[in-house]
Amino acid sequence: MTDNKVLKSYEKSGPDAQQATYDKWAESYEQDLCAMGYRLPAIAAGAFARFVPLDTGPILDAGCGGGIQAEALSLLGYGPLIGLDLSPGMLDVARRKDIYADLHQGALGPQLQIPDDSMGAVLCIGTITPNHAPPDSLDGLLRAAKPGAPIVFSLRDDPAQEPAYPERVAALTAAKAWTEIWSSPSLHSMPYGAEDVTHRVHVYRKAAP
Repeated sequence: MTDNKVLKSYEKSGPDAQQATYDKWAESYEQDLCAMGYRLPAIAAGAFARFVPLDTGPILDAGCGGGIQAEALSLLGYGPLIGLDLSPGMLDVARRKDIYADLHQGALGPQLQIPDDSMGAVLCIGTITPNHAPPDSLDGLLRAAKPGAPIVFSLRDDPAQEPAYPERVAALTAAKAWTEIWSSPSLHSMPYGAEDVTHRVHVYRKAAP
């Protein structure tokens, strides 16, 4: 793939550049990722179904894009789903799928445009990564989750990953803000076009009082 939009997107830094990239890419984003064998949605949906009861809600899909991560959850009967994404173009794609109860435009970070302690579960797949969303985005997911809520997220674990991301996970664990429930083995998340990119999918549970 000579014009690899995924790898180019990893080079974009800052919310304005990211928003412009994904607005332009929105209509072909899912087609491009699926052509690369994108595995994260299936692994995340399996982990979610394993550890999150079906009657859990509402569910925040943070960095929802056009909804590729949450479609399987909707088909399984999870909901209501609340989507959050930086890109209005991506949100337009998500809106047309009619799987979300509500959609919000905004960036990931320590503060989200979501009320604290309001979400029964949180999903964040393929988003908290260098040049996309900072490590303290994990703090924002925790703030949005209800006490005791599961948080399902992915992180890169290839050499291009920045140490600050796993370090933030470890710091939140040491602070007893959450507890690890499960983590997948390392997997090639886009094996047919971004062979060097690997991820793990993680399930943590927010601490309860």
